Amino acid sequence: MNLLPSGTCFYLSVVICWLTSRVDGSLWYMGTLGSQVMCDNIPGLVNKQRQLCRQHPNIMQAIGAGIKDWIGECQHQFQNHRWNCNTIERDHNVFGRLLLRSSREAAFVYAISSAGVVHTLTRACSQGELQSCSCDPTKKGSSRDAKGAFDWGGCSDHVEHAMRFSQAFVDAKERKERDARALMNLHNNRAGRKAVKRLMSLECKCHGVSGSCSVRTCWLALADFRRTGDHLRRRYNGAVQVVMNQYGTGFTTAQRHLKRPSKNDLVYFEDSPDYCIRDQESGESGVSDLLHSSPCSRQIYTLTLDR
Repeated sequence: MNLLPSGTCFYLSVVICWLTSRVDGSLWYMGTLGSQVMCDNIPGLVNKQRQLCRQHPNIMQAIGAGIKDWIGECQHQFQNHRWNCNTIERDHNVFGRLLLRSSREAAFVYAISSAGVVHTLTRACSQGELQSCSCDPTKKGSSRDAKGAFDWGGCSDHVEHAMRFSQAFVDAKERKERDARALMNLHNNRAGRKAVKRLMSLECKCHGVSGSCSVRTCWLALADFRRTGDHLRRRYNGAVQVVMNQYGTGFTTAQRHLKRPSKNDLVYFEDSPDYCIRDQESGESGVSDLLHSSPCSRQIYTLTLDR
């Protein structure tokens, strides 16, 4: 698996990169400078993002430490496919020109990255790594599930806090743009965040004489990020090609016979070009040239990298 090559922008304690720009992949860099200097020198941020960056440097560092996990998960999900979420060494876009095209690959990258931010921050809150959050304070007292009554206890993962921060920071640039691609990115960002929350599970411990489980203590826990990756990969397989509606405020399906996308679906505008074909005009290489891996097969895919 080609994770994050040394020499790129992904040094965990030194760098944070994030995918919010529709033009350059919005990779932004975070060094060991003071938070104001550091945030002022990250390219591509809008004012809202710079403000949040200055106010929450510890959160930015936590996000940076989690990047390898969701890049690695993306590569795991596509390890045997033409496009395999490969990163490009010494390219500040990391994914090359992939994100320039409104393809289903770009939709997946935005969704898995958004999910990764939520998962990373939720875990950091529960583990006491951030001063601004901890366990979910709303999970107190008693409640019920299909098995009966239980008491809230332990440390429920505070996913709502992570989702609020992720939405405020990650979506800030797209909300400023508000064009078709921005709406696509916002939709896929939200689908990624919702996937993390949707896969949380109730875990319980029994108390009582001889294991009678007369009393249960329960808490909400994050699923392993692999489950999130598997879920978003299924959404990728069923991604819906859309066009803007006549009012420019939302989507309709590109093919009338298909169902309208839900908030959990991934959406995209453009088909991807053939990843195996070299672009003679731009000089871009095909997949076998870029990856030095197995040759392209004749399998039918729409998963390809933008030139």
